[in-house]
Amino acid sequence: MKSIELEVEPKTKASQPLMGIVHEYHEQYEKKKDVQPSTTLVSNGCVDIRGNIADKRETGGWKASPFIIVNEVAERLAFYAIAVTMVSYLVGAMHQSLPDAATHVTDWIGAAFVLTILGAFIADAYLGRFKTIITFSCIYAVGMVLLTLSASLDSLRPPPCIGRINCKPATGRQTAFLYCALGLIALGTGGIKPCVSTFGADQFDIEDEKEVQKKYSFFNWFFFAINMGALLGITVLVYIQEKKGWVWGFGIPTAATISSIFILAAGVRFYRYQKPTGSAFTRFVQVGVASVRNHRKGVRLSQDTQLYEVNSRESDIIGAGKLPQSTQYRFLDKAAVITDHEASTTNRWKLCTVTQVEEFKSFIRVLPIWASTIALAISFAQMSTFFVSQAALMDRHLGSSFEIPPGSVAIFAAINALILVPLYEGLVVPILRRCTGHRRGITSLQRMGVGLFISIFALISAAVVEKRRREDHPKPGSMSVFWLLPQFFLVGSAEVFTYVGQLEFFYDEATDGTRSLSSALFLSEIGIGSWLSTALVKIIQSATGGVQEGWLRNTLNTSRLDKFYWVIAAINAVNFFVYLLVSWRFKASDGVGNTVRDESMIDRAGGTEFDRSRSG
Repeated sequence: MKSIELEVEPKTKASQPLMGIVHEYHEQYEKKKDVQPSTTLVSNGCVDIRGNIADKRETGGWKASPFIIVNEVAERLAFYAIAVTMVSYLVGAMHQSLPDAATHVTDWIGAAFVLTILGAFIADAYLGRFKTIITFSCIYAVGMVLLTLSASLDSLRPPPCIGRINCKPATGRQTAFLYCALGLIALGTGGIKPCVSTFGADQFDIEDEKEVQKKYSFFNWFFFAINMGALLGITVLVYIQEKKGWVWGFGIPTAATISSIFILAAGVRFYRYQKPTGSAFTRFVQVGVASVRNHRKGVRLSQDTQLYEVNSRESDIIGAGKLPQSTQYRFLDKAAVITDHEASTTNRWKLCTVTQVEEFKSFIRVLPIWASTIALAISFAQMSTFFVSQAALMDRHLGSSFEIPPGSVAIFAAINALILVPLYEGLVVPILRRCTGHRRGITSLQRMGVGLFISIFALISAAVVEKRRREDHPKPGSMSVFWLLPQFFLVGSAEVFTYVGQLEFFYDEATDGTRSLSSALFLSEIGIGSWLSTALVKIIQSATGGVQEGWLRNTLNTSRLDKFYWVIAAINAVNFFVYLLVSWRFKASDGVGNTVRDESMIDRAGGTEFDRSRSG
């Protein structure tokens, strides 16, 4: 198949001679090159705060990244400080039952990450990444202020009770106020999370060999920042909450959230900004509609079929470069077949460009990888639920006087990540690079596979430790909490490999117009994993005899949590082999995410650059 390039606006250009159009475009392009030397300007279409093409000497790179990383530390500190204490707040202050409180927190965390798809849509279609982060950070801050008020004002909580006797439940108004606060925090998280890592990666030009190496280092340090924020949230702030009360426990994260907005805004003159590209979902539907329409017309594809592409340096997707044609999902190519040469070429519901088709293909292409890594999120969900429940029944003393709060035991996983990321980046990657010749040591798909493999042994370790705790040390406090270290260490290691691998993979495979959406896609796995964990608990409870006689009962010592862990380990093992098959069959796109700008593709007749789609 071949592509044919036509003007974007034929009605306004039809009256001009063809060579005049070519000359005009060539003149503008040469003038632009003279004014802005390509050696110092970015090639990914980013602009600076003044709207000019960003200069590498003044913007981006590690001049801009520290603001983004510190912002992430502050925001994650606030989120994890709330996440690990919210069950206690709902039970102790709002007088909810433990099962209800755990379910509400799990659903809230799930909603926060699934809402990342909404945040990505708004960033890509309307606001751009930076404005989306700032806007939703303000929403997040309002939610945090309301949460602090809920803990501060007696009228927003039921009266305290002693020994869980005659406890009055929260009124509908009190509950609604709290859920409104949590809803705003979830919405804020949904808007921030898909944009921050992508906005950070935008600071590095993928066409610059030096900067592209730094981009992958940024992903590692960004994950380091997440764990640094989590570490501070689940240790320092949990300790302050236990000693000083809920007002301090929520007030300090609120201050951190507000500070994160000012920290991000402080680097505004150093950032590189990608312009919004319009609604990717609308473009996807247009490709589907146009391909079905042409299929029903009897369109057939062959090597000589001409596919439509606009005749300009950039694609007609604002801020996005052109993409080469691929051979996958050929049915969708029918959306770019010209069936009526006299008809308008601007109606994308009837005729799409090759780039628009390839954008949709790139999104479909990563879905199997996305689906085959969701199961790992079920393991992550256990760190804030059953792992903590185990810790509550174990000896948590550190020395003679200090006792680790149950909500802080996740520190084992956070510390592991803080140690492993610098070691991997500074020691392992250079060794692997020399062995494999790959600039990142191993590919993102291989890195994700390592994480999925480790997760199997993480849950096996959890099952073995829980069986020993229940049978040999049923008395609370008779077994050291440090027996949980292996399962936290292994889950944390799996997260280091898989999470950073996903950051790299989904960014690299995304197009210019779908990077925030692609980032949201893998973040949604965390939310879906939380919901799947809840569903799995309910299924196992129902299948094994309910809360009175089943594996998961109201009392942990009479439960068979070890069998539940074996089920998750089996799920992880099956998922690992499915992932191996999917990743083996995965066909990486030819140039997806990179604008095709081959200077040899110059039309000899008029000297105008044509970015032609390639067959095969």
